[in-house]
Amino acid sequence: VAPLADLSVWQSMRSTTFWKITFGLFACGFSMNLMGTHCMPMLQDHGFDATTSALGIGLIGLVAIPSTMVLGRIADKVERRKLLSAIYGVRGLGFIGLLVAGSVWQLYGVAAVGGVVWAGSIALSSAILADVYGVKKVGVLYGWAYLGHQVGAMLSAWLGGWGYETHHTHWVAFGAAALLLVLAAGVAWSLRPAASPAATAA
Repeated sequence: VAPLADLSVWQSMRSTTFWKITFGLFACGFSMNLMGTHCMPMLQDHGFDATTSALGIGLIGLVAIPSTMVLGRIADKVERRKLLSAIYGVRGLGFIGLLVAGSVWQLYGVAAVGGVVWAGSIALSSAILADVYGVKKVGVLYGWAYLGHQVGAMLSAWLGGWGYETHHTHWVAFGAAALLLVLAAGVAWSLRPAASPAATAA
C-alpha cells in the first residue's frame, strides 16, 4: 500500500519526496540536454574528429536500449531509491569521464558505461512516485515533476553556451552537470525507504 496515497495532489506536491524526485529529474534534464546540445563541440574542442565524436555519443543511445530493459527488471527486485541513486551517481562520473577522455577508446568506454544508466532514471522516478503516492495520482504528479526536467534542460543549453563564451571552457557546464548528478544521487538515496518491489508483490 502506498504510504501517502491519502494525500491530495496539492498535499503530495508539497511533500519532501515529491521535491526530491523533482530535483533528480532537474539534474536528469540538465545533463541530457547538455549532452544533446554541447557534447559534439566539446569533444571536437578536445581533439576528436566529428565522426568519432558522433559515434561516441551514439554509443550511449545504443547501449541504453538493452540496459534500460535490464534496469527495469532489476527495479522489480531491489529497492528503487538505491538503484536510482546509483544511476545518477554513475552518470555524474560519466560526465567527468567525457571531459577527461584522451583517446578514442577512452571515449567509447565512457560512452558505453554512461549508456548503461542513461535512460533508467525516467521510469524509476515515476515508479517511486507510484510507490509513495499511489497509481491514481502518478500521472499528474509525474507531469509536474517532469517540469523540473524541462527547466533543467533549458538551463543547461544556456549555460553550455555562456560558460564557453565567457570562460572558454566546457568545464563550467559539464562540471555543473556532474555536480548536480552526484547531488541527485545523494538525494535519491535519502528518499523514504520502502520494501522491495518483490517483497511487496509477495
